[in-house]
Amino acid sequence: MNRRTKTQTLLHSPRLSLSLAKMAKPTFFITHIAFSLLLCFSLTGASLNPDLEPLMQFKAASDAANKLTTWNSTTDPCTSWTGVSCLKNRVSHLVLENLDLHGPLEPLAALTQLRVLSLKQNLFSGSIPDLSNFTALKLLFLSHNNFTGDFPASVTSLFRLYRLDLSFNNFTGKIPETVNRLTHLLTLRLENNLFSGSITGLNMPNLQDFNVTGNRISGEIPKSLAGFSESSFAENAGLCGSPMQSCKGIVSDPTKPGSDGAVGSPVIPANNPKTVPSSPSAMPSSTEPQSPTNRRHNGAAKISPVALIAIILGDVLVLALISLLLYCYFWRNYVAKMSDGKRSKLLESEKIVYSSSPYPNQVGYERGTIVFFDGVKRFELEDLLRASAEMLGKGGFGTAYKAVLDDGNVVAVKRLKDANVGGRKEFEQHIEVLGRLRHHNLVSLKAYYFAREEKLLVYDYMPNGSLFWLLHGNRGPGRTPLDWTTRLKIAAGAARGLAFIHNSCKSLRLAHGNVKSTNILLDVTGNARVSDFGLSAFASPTASAPRSNGYRAPESSDGRKATQKSDVYSFGVLLLELLTGKCPSAVDAGVPGCAYGGAVDLPRWVQSVVREEWTAEVFDLELMRYKDIEEEMVGLLQIALSCTIVSPDQRPRMSHVVKMIEEMRGVEVSPCHETLGSVSESPCLSEDTCGASQ
Repeated sequence: MNRRTKTQTLLHSPRLSLSLAKMAKPTFFITHIAFSLLLCFSLTGASLNPDLEPLMQFKAASDAANKLTTWNSTTDPCTSWTGVSCLKNRVSHLVLENLDLHGPLEPLAALTQLRVLSLKQNLFSGSIPDLSNFTALKLLFLSHNNFTGDFPASVTSLFRLYRLDLSFNNFTGKIPETVNRLTHLLTLRLENNLFSGSITGLNMPNLQDFNVTGNRISGEIPKSLAGFSESSFAENAGLCGSPMQSCKGIVSDPTKPGSDGAVGSPVIPANNPKTVPSSPSAMPSSTEPQSPTNRRHNGAAKISPVALIAIILGDVLVLALISLLLYCYFWRNYVAKMSDGKRSKLLESEKIVYSSSPYPNQVGYERGTIVFFDGVKRFELEDLLRASAEMLGKGGFGTAYKAVLDDGNVVAVKRLKDANVGGRKEFEQHIEVLGRLRHHNLVSLKAYYFAREEKLLVYDYMPNGSLFWLLHGNRGPGRTPLDWTTRLKIAAGAARGLAFIHNSCKSLRLAHGNVKSTNILLDVTGNARVSDFGLSAFASPTASAPRSNGYRAPESSDGRKATQKSDVYSFGVLLLELLTGKCPSAVDAGVPGCAYGGAVDLPRWVQSVVREEWTAEVFDLELMRYKDIEEEMVGLLQIALSCTIVSPDQRPRMSHVVKMIEEMRGVEVSPCHETLGSVSESPCLSEDTCGASQ
């Protein structure tokens, strides 16, 4: 028997198998127990949150009424605790408002990854503890409590802080100039406290929300804060300067007499101790030696009434003569300017009417005519030229005017001055397609005029302006903000309009080509209407990038033809503009209204912020006043990010974007129940019309 056969026989021996089984049984149980214990310890260690113990200490010291019922030591704070949100298994948001909490805040100092802390409308008192451990904190709301003591010095070390609200407490002392270190601070609310001293040294140019009403602050308001409204500084004794009353004559120290802001009385020189007597009987006698000044007063008193009347009449006549001369001079200049203006307007009108042919009967030339799309001639060209005109704005393809006709109707006229129109046939074929598009979220093209040197487009007039001015106009103190419901309604309406354009003529694959906030107008009822659609076909291939390049898709940056996918990208930037309140390009920074919030590369900026897992920093400060909209804002942000994906093929279709926006609230549906994937949704278009336009 060789070695291999022997080994095989031993392995199959019943006695050996039984011995091995007896030996293996205790070994198996020992291994199983060890593995179970190891697994138990590993699971326990993984579920143990380092913020659990300080949160439980805070609850024990502050929640006497036991309102934090979901807080207990057997569950993870990041699962279902009231007011707690986490990032990477660390507490990042602690929002405990209006819960009657009171007690020390020291246990919270261990939450080193905290980004949002809101303890508004509770019963906390005493001084603020050291908060320097909150190095990641960005929002701090401690208003409507009973905190006392000086301004918390540790707050000035929180360099990432964006919003600080200490209002409606009992803080005292001065507001330190070290608060200037918070260079990212957007909100500073300190109203209804007991702060005193001066704020002259405050210099925070990035502040968007500031209030120190109802304190004891005095002195001059610094220029860096003069742009805020008077309501931001009210009820402060001795506080002066713009926008409050002038500092001249104001007593700066509220602890001294006159601190109510009354103008001080004239100071009597020290070398003249005489006082004015309170009664005529105390007047000095006439035998007192008269000074030269007294003699002058006496001489003036001896002027006869006739001479005084003559002096007054002389002054009046001189003033009347000077006024007459000035009136004649300025009236003559005004008449001359008006004459020049009328003459230049007449010449301009003649140029528009007869530019194609100064002599209509000349062979080879034909005067242009207005073509209406609804088949009814509403007015003549001469009626349009006689209308009073008001310039609405200049765009990449020309200038838009508001024209009021003689019959009272108002239209918008776009003069295609810088467009690369080409031949008459190509122009008319393309405009015919655009003119047949009818949708309640589009600005209808009513008529057009074509001549050799003049091309006019006539649209319905939208009286409520553009989305751009609603978002960026009059930014700053005193502005009426654009609420969230209106923003969402505008986003849905603009999406429907774009989706209708994309699906109206599938053989042409129509695209807008210039989606931006200035091209989203609002009608009388506040509905969003998309304007200037299809005009990108007239863009010159050699023209430089338009001002709206902040909306342009990456694949269109080299001047390539606009596509439906590039429209989706531009619409995504538009959504980011709605969410952030920022202008979407550095080029647009010179546009009035963009200077306040600044202009940025929106897609890149938003993506960088989201990557840092701090989504709330993205949203417009004006939206922070509305409650229960966070989920909708985040949902719209996700839609915007999907639209601005770099790869065109990964972007959704506009019809899908419409559905996603409408599903956010679950109740709003597209009017008329359009089927966005069907050509039949455009009753004014047919494939024959599209074919004729190719």
